Amino acid sequence: MKGLRILQGFVLLCILMIPVLIIVFLKTMTTNTYQIPVFYETGVDNPLQACEFEEGKQHSIPEFELTSQNNESIGRTDMNGKVTIVDFFFTSCPSICPVMSTEMERVDDVFRNEDDVQIFSISIDPEYDTPEILQSYAMKHNANPDKWHFLTGDKASIYELARCGFILPTIDGEGVADDFVHSDKFILVDGDGRIRGYYSGTSREDVDRLILETKILLYGK
Repeated sequence: MKGLRILQGFVLLCILMIPVLIIVFLKTMTTNTYQIPVFYETGVDNPLQACEFEEGKQHSIPEFELTSQNNESIGRTDMNGKVTIVDFFFTSCPSICPVMSTEMERVDDVFRNEDDVQIFSISIDPEYDTPEILQSYAMKHNANPDKWHFLTGDKASIYELARCGFILPTIDGEGVADDFVHSDKFILVDGDGRIRGYYSGTSREDVDRLILETKILLYGK
């Protein structure tokens, strides 16, 4: 009987040791990393010569300055040292923008208390999307005014920023909502102004991945 108890105790000890041994193995024999790419490390392909890129050099977001829904000046310098999530939209968009803005609400909610994460939603119809219009749109989507900035400004500058800064196709609809062409992508930019990811703003799965990778950039700083 005593021998049986000793055997049972030994078996129990082995069972209890299994999780410890697994942890030790994972820490010593494997690596657990999640690599987030850095886009355009050796420059941007420019076959049509539509933009001026520095050949062979890391591309980063260029200087810009726009106006927020609160009539504040917001620009490239405000991105320094912060993780910034960017999309291009317009308030009268009849197709993908409502879905994109609803998904961006989720992003805003997740990082509501994170000072080092911010959102720039840039209008590609700035002639209609005045700060007042953007303010109403921001309130409709429960935007945190200190974190989620809806931006408007000079049309030519915005289109150049979209095409040559964020490398996204953008076509002016000349005031006709159905004629505007813009990407559904959310763009993840690190504190050095480098693009780290593109995610479909109409895909919940893609936005979940954006949230995960934003957390990795944020807590890996």
